[in-house]
Amino acid sequence: MKNYFNRIFSYTIPYKKFFLLNIFTNIFYALFGTLSMISLFPMLKVLFNQTESLTTKPIWAGFGDIANYAESYLNYFVTIKKTEGNNDVLIFMVSIIIITFLLKNLFSYLSMFFITFLKNGVVKDFRNDIYNKIVKLSMSYYSEKKKGDIVARISSDVLEIDNSFLTVFELIIKEPLMIFFTLISMYIISPELTGFVLIFIPLSAIFISIVGKSLKRKSLKVQKEQGLFISLVDETLNGLKIVKIFNAENAFSKKFYESTNRLYKFSNSVINRKNLASPLSEFLGICSITAILWYGGMMVLKENSLDASTFLVYLGLAYNILTPAKALSKASYKVRKAYGAAERVFEVLDDNRFIKSIDNSISLKDFNYSVDFDNVSFSYDNENVIKNLSFKIKKGETVALVGQSGSGKSTIANLISRFYDIPDGKIKIDDKNIKDINLKSLRKLIGLVTQDSILFNDSIKNNLLIGKESASDEEIIEALKIANAWEFVKELPNTIESNIGDSGNKLSGGQKQRLSIARAVLKNPPIMILDEATSALDSESEHLVQIALDNVMKNKTSLVIAHRLSTVQNADNILVLDKGKVIESGKHKVLMEKGGIYTNLVRMQTI
Repeated sequence: MKNYFNRIFSYTIPYKKFFLLNIFTNIFYALFGTLSMISLFPMLKVLFNQTESLTTKPIWAGFGDIANYAESYLNYFVTIKKTEGNNDVLIFMVSIIIITFLLKNLFSYLSMFFITFLKNGVVKDFRNDIYNKIVKLSMSYYSEKKKGDIVARISSDVLEIDNSFLTVFELIIKEPLMIFFTLISMYIISPELTGFVLIFIPLSAIFISIVGKSLKRKSLKVQKEQGLFISLVDETLNGLKIVKIFNAENAFSKKFYESTNRLYKFSNSVINRKNLASPLSEFLGICSITAILWYGGMMVLKENSLDASTFLVYLGLAYNILTPAKALSKASYKVRKAYGAAERVFEVLDDNRFIKSIDNSISLKDFNYSVDFDNVSFSYDNENVIKNLSFKIKKGETVALVGQSGSGKSTIANLISRFYDIPDGKIKIDDKNIKDINLKSLRKLIGLVTQDSILFNDSIKNNLLIGKESASDEEIIEALKIANAWEFVKELPNTIESNIGDSGNKLSGGQKQRLSIARAVLKNPPIMILDEATSALDSESEHLVQIALDNVMKNKTSLVIAHRLSTVQNADNILVLDKGKVIESGKHKVLMEKGGIYTNLVRMQTI
């Protein structure tokens, strides 16, 4: 099963004290679990009146003769009590039984108590590691994956590991020890009968293993399908207005039904095989007990090599093996079922598609000269988006990118922010390749306002603090004023402490965009990237947001990606893009005089 088990085991190392305590308590659980069955032996001897009169205390002759010593000591104990006229022998025997069963269950509880901290700790660390990985992975990773699939991996897949792989850690000491102590006791009672029993255990294990082999393949299908149907729910909720207005409810329901039907079939197949573990192991166990009854019965009735009370205790011990054997066989099925979940979790953890700083990277404290694109090329899935692009943005300049959709405008913004790495060419800030600049220091220099206002289900204050964690309330309010947002925030019941709902759905589009701008203002970076920040707004909201943007761009170096060309007429330089290349450049007036593509774009928007 590859190295998944070893890798999951490595997650238990921080919780090794709980694992050691679990082992310690499991040793005593197994010991008293065995003794609880053996404690029935003296009771049965007394009830069947099989104790012999023995007035001399037996002598210990070592573990090789422990069975005879225990029986002789019992005979001696009962004889002495009768001689003393004490008739409380049965009460004493019953007390031993109660105490051994009490201690068995006490240590059983303690073993589960300690393993709980280990299991929940491992789940916590898994989820932390996955979350840390998904926020660091390159944006290219998410162009291939559905959000719902990522959610499924961090939730249901990790839970499956907890329910399956980590169950083994709970049983790995407990049940084998119980079997070990029980087999030793059975061997002491009757080596011949125990040898007969041991024939059946390997046969049962082999049979169970054969039945469970197909679980690995089918469980992976279940986990993948779970990710798909969560993605469908996520997409439906995000696009619910479109689904409704186009009367597409039935089409989406059909897709969802198809997914859940596939999950239904896969889950039935996996669970039915898993459910087979318990009855199969129990049946095999009963077959073993029946064989013991036959073979042991021959020893009691014909050979007289075993007395009835001892045989009853032996049967109890044999049955005592069934419970841990069943637990181990079920655990084996669970581990196979969890194979798919582990594969999907480690697929995320092992993915190395993330942008990272090189060793000895440069840390930039400020921006002083220019941003340079030097012969840059970039493609998505072998489709060229940027081709040998070169241009410069000097400090304090406002450079606008215009062009048709798909011309590469937003890609340029993504490349400056280093959301993607370029295979060819260089992007330089102050003559330093951004690949050589420490990633955090690079992004501290850049502020970003996107077309879609990315806000979180939290207060206005906490949404803005993303820009500057240490900001005071006064600084937040000042940023809101610059972004032309304080006018509506101050009217809210809790002002900056007001919750804005999921993705800011309690606010209008213009209000959300002004909060996004306020967040960038609070960060106060020297380089601002405005990616079609007004294209999704109505005229009134656009006017308010444009005022806010003008405030933001004062004394900043700005890269403006514009859909509405009226917003970039005052730019220091306008670059007209087509299929990843600059085909025109200059100020608004110069470009209009040329009468080229830019002029046509402006005229089309003024018609």
